[in-house]
Amino acid sequence: MFNSANLFLTITFWIFISATVIQLFYYLWFYLAPCNYKYPDKADLKSPVSIIICARNEAENLDKFLPSVLEQKYPEFEVIVVNDCSEDDSYNILGKYLLKYPHLRVSTINKDPKFTHNKKLAQFIGIKASKHELLLFTDADCKPESDNWLASMASHFDDKTTFVLGYGGYFREKGIMNSFIRYDSMTIAMQYFGMALRGNPYMGVGRNLAYRRSLFFANKGYGVHNQLASGDDDLIVNGNGTAENTAVEFRQVAHTRSVPAADLNEFFKQKRRHYTTAPHYKFRDKFLLMLEPSSRVLFYATLVILLSYTFLWPWVLAVFAARFTAQLVVLILISRKLNEKGIVPLSLFFDIFSPLIYSVIYLTKSSGNSARNRWK
Repeated sequence: MFNSANLFLTITFWIFISATVIQLFYYLWFYLAPCNYKYPDKADLKSPVSIIICARNEAENLDKFLPSVLEQKYPEFEVIVVNDCSEDDSYNILGKYLLKYPHLRVSTINKDPKFTHNKKLAQFIGIKASKHELLLFTDADCKPESDNWLASMASHFDDKTTFVLGYGGYFREKGIMNSFIRYDSMTIAMQYFGMALRGNPYMGVGRNLAYRRSLFFANKGYGVHNQLASGDDDLIVNGNGTAENTAVEFRQVAHTRSVPAADLNEFFKQKRRHYTTAPHYKFRDKFLLMLEPSSRVLFYATLVILLSYTFLWPWVLAVFAARFTAQLVVLILISRKLNEKGIVPLSLFFDIFSPLIYSVIYLTKSSGNSARNRWK
């Protein structure tokens, strides 16, 4: 007899199947795209480039990582460091490198107690000071993985290219939090690279992003998002990136590595700041970004319900195995592409619990955004 319990379980089963189909679509259409990507042959024009780094109280990181930026193998480039109201030893560190590297330039913003500002002002000053059309952005706590980072990123620019999206990972350290931070960075990159390759670029990361100076000024800076504290990287891509004008670069020679958050509180603050820009994405992008984690929650929730009642359990396990296999293959391939070692064994654990973690961060983002002009 077909009772209400059977009806509930039947509906649950079809929700489970639907969630699985959505998950497989993301993994096999979007996330697999970087794994199969072959870089097109392009004439390497070696156009001059301006590298822009904004720094506030980053003396230690500047001393450690700036030389690797300044010593890139490239015929003509400048490095502009915007020293933004630093109160540490940044001035002396930069002075030391100014004597050694003639292509280093420094712009200084002095602290004014009557005026506070966010990173976008420093970014604007750096862009205004730049001499070249091609701009490459990174952070003071970032280190290029090789001395061909600049050449690799710049090689994608031609008459049609406005944006080049690069990969900015984090240094590998001990502990599960570091693994989660690197998992988070890897899966976000898997997403924005995959969507860009499928004709829908929606974001880039300021740790490794290049675009044209003329676009910035034609767009009147950050355009309608000038007033926002964040979004100096993702929103300019979201508002102006197209299938025709956006290229991707995720070969290992073009990676950058950054210093990860020191603790969970710092990581949550960073994520909250990033989430303040999400409501300003195009509707299509917001829908696509919400559909995947929502379907993932449904997938695991219905899986638990169906297995607890042993309802069609051989079919349920077969469907789970299909999704898990596709996920595992893609994660192995993408971790190799992005040189992220040691993450895959923890991926199932992170896959289950990350939507909960992200939901908590997103729902509490207002408390993390109380300082309108938070710089970083």
